[in-house]
Amino acid sequence: MRYISFAIPCYNSEEYMSHAIESILPGGEDIEIIIVNDGSTDRTSEVAHEYQKRYPHIIKVVDKENGGHGDAVNSGLSSATGKYFKVVDSDDWVDEESLHKILELLRRFEEEDQEIDMLISNYVYEKAGIERKKCIHYRNALPQDEIFRWDDIGHFHLDQYILMHSVIYRTEMLKLTQLRLPRHTFYVDNIYVYYPLPHVRKIYYLDVDFYRYYIGREDQSVNEKTMISRIDQQIFVTKSMIDMYQMGKIKSKKLRAYMINYLAIMMTVSSILAIRSKKSENLEKKKELWNYLRTSDWRVFVKIRWGILGQTLNIPGKPGREISSLVYSVARRIIGFN
Repeated sequence: MRYISFAIPCYNSEEYMSHAIESILPGGEDIEIIIVNDGSTDRTSEVAHEYQKRYPHIIKVVDKENGGHGDAVNSGLSSATGKYFKVVDSDDWVDEESLHKILELLRRFEEEDQEIDMLISNYVYEKAGIERKKCIHYRNALPQDEIFRWDDIGHFHLDQYILMHSVIYRTEMLKLTQLRLPRHTFYVDNIYVYYPLPHVRKIYYLDVDFYRYYIGREDQSVNEKTMISRIDQQIFVTKSMIDMYQMGKIKSKKLRAYMINYLAIMMTVSSILAIRSKKSENLEKKKELWNYLRTSDWRVFVKIRWGILGQTLNIPGKPGREISSLVYSVARRIIGFN
């Protein structure tokens, strides 16, 4: 049985994709690795097929026309045969010891005829040039050593949100939700994590530092200059998430609160990028985004707009924008992102 299908979306990744692949291979025939070549113009496809020849029972390659990261994830999910599904970006990697612990847990579930919808583990910011690595864990927010539900979760800190790096979903659940990520769009990992949440019933948190999230390439999508240049895509993803659910229909109060807070973070990111760009047209886009939230769901708008983040982001005038930018800079240093 294949316990986990690992999808590795690759676009011009020949220089670093081997590290990602090699880190997952110790899983052996309990896993499958789906290398999705998203229309690369370098040797990505050749490298992928070389690995497939060496490990034909573990690795499969999907060569497709360029459709962006989300479309590569879609292709990986369509090809997945494992019980659970995990995305590993081609410049990231996983920890071998943690991988074995996760597989051991999933084997035990299978023996006990148990299944979960979502497995959460920790991730580490592997930031170039920084010796002390920041690890994001969920010990204070999630129960351990048991299968739990949304009503059992605790309080998440601002830097503790469940990201693509920390989540493994049950493959069949993702397929049944008809998850399809937009083509040629950045930052869709937020949709990947957010959209399935109301469909998740059984959750397990394993306190291992599994995923290694590399930050340091100039062309990386989380580089601030890059994010500002792609602010339209960030706003598109945020609006897509606003449109997904009427929060009043989310039955679990704790899940509803979590999803509203996640939206607050998305509004924060979009707003800060607009402010730091110092362009009047982007400030108009920020204003329009807040109006969009207000007309889409008034109650959610009030909670976010008059929460701490919303008030910080909407201090009037140039001095207000400078305060918002300063708060963001401090938060970035503390949390360690981009």
